[in-house]
Amino acid sequence: MISVIIVEDEAPARDLLKAFISKHSNLKLIGEAGDGFQGVKAINELKPDLIFLDIQMPKLNGFEMLEIIEHKPVIIFCTAYDEFALKAFEHNTADYLLKPFPLERFNAAVEKAISKVQSGTTDTEAYQNIAIQASDPSKFLERIVIRSGGAIHVVPATELECIEAEDDYVMVYGTKGHYLKQQTLKYYEEHLDPGIFLRVHRSAIVKIDAVNRIEPYSKDAFIAILKSGKKIPVSKAGYARLKNVFDL
Repeated sequence: MISVIIVEDEAPARDLLKAFISKHSNLKLIGEAGDGFQGVKAINELKPDLIFLDIQMPKLNGFEMLEIIEHKPVIIFCTAYDEFALKAFEHNTADYLLKPFPLERFNAAVEKAISKVQSGTTDTEAYQNIAIQASDPSKFLERIVIRSGGAIHVVPATELECIEAEDDYVMVYGTKGHYLKQQTLKYYEEHLDPGIFLRVHRSAIVKIDAVNRIEPYSKDAFIAILKSGKKIPVSKAGYARLKNVFDL
């Protein structure tokens, strides 16, 4: 039997999935969650073979969940019509159900998923690609989700101060603390609002309003002193960008 968890914030959609799962002889429902936070907890504790994952959920959406779950099951995404998400699925191997979906479409997706479970294929790379490709390029990141130990931290973009690169990770500095996350600085440069955040060094992005002053450090190098007192390296090119922003 393939163990299954449903993560879906809409009760009617959960009920439909439960009804379809009950009709399938190879599936066993072991849990359900009505939001992303409950979903992370259920997945890490129950370790299902397969999850039905809603993408559009408040507080913590399906893609944000994938960044922080420790257990990596096979996933069937469930989505309402979304132009960018559908294009992303077309170019990746992960399967999805477009709401509302009939039993026949459900069964087809399940058969593919069962094959992946049995072969040990979880499509982790495909899930990561979908999360990036499915984002609306006209919208900027509104928050960063980080798992630290057993805690989940949600840092709104409005509370970000700066982000610094640390090898294959970044250190995210917010008004309430700083957190290490496995992501690239380039990703945040491309997905944060450039009218609010600025790349000032190959290893740093700062929130423009967080800068208090800029001081020379050495030839062609500077230091940005943030309002919190934190010091950020600024390259010659970064200094030119800051000069342009502050009309210096």
